[in-house]
Amino acid sequence: MALYYWLALLLLGWSTVTAQKDWWESASFYQIYPRSFQDSNGDGIGDLNGIKSRLPYLKSLGMTAFWLSPIYPSPMADFGYDISNFMDIHPSFGTLADFKQLVEEAKKLQLRIILDFVPNHSSDEHEWFKKSVQRVSGYEDYYVWQDPKPGTERDPPNNWVAAWYGSAWEWNDERKQFYLHQFHKKQPDLNYRNPVVVQAMKDVLRFWLDQGVDGFRIDAVPWLFETVGFPDEPVSGHSTDPLSQNYLTHIYTLDQPETVDMVYQWRELMDQYKQEHNTTTKVLMTEAWSSLDVVKTYFNDSNNRQGSQMPFNFQLIMRLDQNSKASDFQTVINSWLDIIPPGHTPNWVLGNHDKRRVSSRMGGDHMVDIMAMIELTLPGITVTYQGEEIGMHDVDISWTDTQDPAACQLTEETYQEGTRDPARTPFQWDSTANAGFTNASVKPWLPLATDYPLVNVKTQQESAQNSHIKVFKELMNLRGTNTLIWGSFKSLVLGENVYAILRSFPNDKRTYVVLANIGSKSEIIDATKLDNNLPNELVFRVVSVSSNHITGESVATNNILLQPYEAVVLANHAIRLAQQLYVLIGAFCMLVGVQLFKA
Repeated sequence: MALYYWLALLLLGWSTVTAQKDWWESASFYQIYPRSFQDSNGDGIGDLNGIKSRLPYLKSLGMTAFWLSPIYPSPMADFGYDISNFMDIHPSFGTLADFKQLVEEAKKLQLRIILDFVPNHSSDEHEWFKKSVQRVSGYEDYYVWQDPKPGTERDPPNNWVAAWYGSAWEWNDERKQFYLHQFHKKQPDLNYRNPVVVQAMKDVLRFWLDQGVDGFRIDAVPWLFETVGFPDEPVSGHSTDPLSQNYLTHIYTLDQPETVDMVYQWRELMDQYKQEHNTTTKVLMTEAWSSLDVVKTYFNDSNNRQGSQMPFNFQLIMRLDQNSKASDFQTVINSWLDIIPPGHTPNWVLGNHDKRRVSSRMGGDHMVDIMAMIELTLPGITVTYQGEEIGMHDVDISWTDTQDPAACQLTEETYQEGTRDPARTPFQWDSTANAGFTNASVKPWLPLATDYPLVNVKTQQESAQNSHIKVFKELMNLRGTNTLIWGSFKSLVLGENVYAILRSFPNDKRTYVVLANIGSKSEIIDATKLDNNLPNELVFRVVSVSSNHITGESVATNNILLQPYEAVVLANHAIRLAQQLYVLIGAFCMLVGVQLFKA
């Protein structure tokens, strides 16, 4: 029995380290767009019960947590980002009781839940706005109201334009003033210079924390504050259309200093809640498509006041496309790592509900595994948008079928420039009618991809061949190793167009080499350029769908042939030997256990 005990300790010692990271620091988050994930009641729209039924799938992927896009009551002028009640659930998605059951089921599976928090605006159908229109005492300044431009009867106060299109000001005939809306006219901006509003939104956070959520993804953070006095913004020179967002340089409506302070206040609330209720850490994820020097400020200030644990890193979305070379990958990735303050954790995002899908943006299916191998082997936190793991691509949505309000504000000739529908189509579970998303007799809220019988979870999982989801799961397994959690990071461009990553952790003697051929030509790579101490041979640990290599196959470290757009993860022999030794020890322990049981 003692032998069995010591062997178990030895086994554990090889796979653990004494130091600990907080749960979110090595987490893998999965973004769910609720309308498109799983319909449980046959109305063609995804819902909370549908999500609950699919939680085991998230667990099978190796996810730590999932983030839900808005599920609150809403007139759906912007599919949930126009909220009419911040403390309830939209009937299309279910009830508050359904949400509580979802949280309970997630906890059983040790999955954490993140909610979208939309602080910049409400719906114009929110009670707050109705009372503000009527100048009800206490609500007069809940929103940003202004008189017409001096000397005019009803001209907007200044030249500000909305993020979508058109003036950022809308006239309210009852109140006889303009209200500010940085987005849709049915999304009036809340007034964060009013401390009553600040407290009301903090109460919203506490309400959902009380429901058991583990954190928030904060929407549209840069728009929270505007410069006092409402001056005209300067013309940018990037557009000739005065109603286009690109027409102006947004120095008075974006990235104001007070915005960062508000994020710090929310972080203080999160930390205070943790202490008061003795919970695990509550996480803030902030959305800001701002320059790196601005995004950096969301982590902490010079006095070490803490902000967002995860200011979203959109660099892989904003700065890489189908024309990018390996050198671009290295530049973009290093630029993000360079701004991470000491004691903070990098995060990596490949896509979301607002941007074109990875496969379409990067040039096709051949880039799916490349992007996954790079993202999932980088140090820190990953965020996966639903469908990336199976290589879902954008779906061409006709003008007739278009649902996105941002696109509907445009014309049939121009809607493709603003539509977000192509990346929001229903999730593809299997090859049955409607891809298993909803009943066969129901029309989904958006059309499905025509190739869903081939591109779906069930088909890829059951395929005898390699598949995107198999590659994804193998990579997720590696993310749980000490080497990828704790190990050092180094990257180089090898050959003409191969992006190479070295992850090593001396305590475990484990080393992983990631090679991604971004180009259309075959390349022979000498991986010893990453580290002269690499062994003479490496073992293929994960290979992309297009690869001719086989997992477990050995290759000379200085002579690795990569086909066009091939990506691989290689490991040192110590890992293969350790795996074989684990099997032998496990078999021996089972034998000892059997003998003890017989005794």
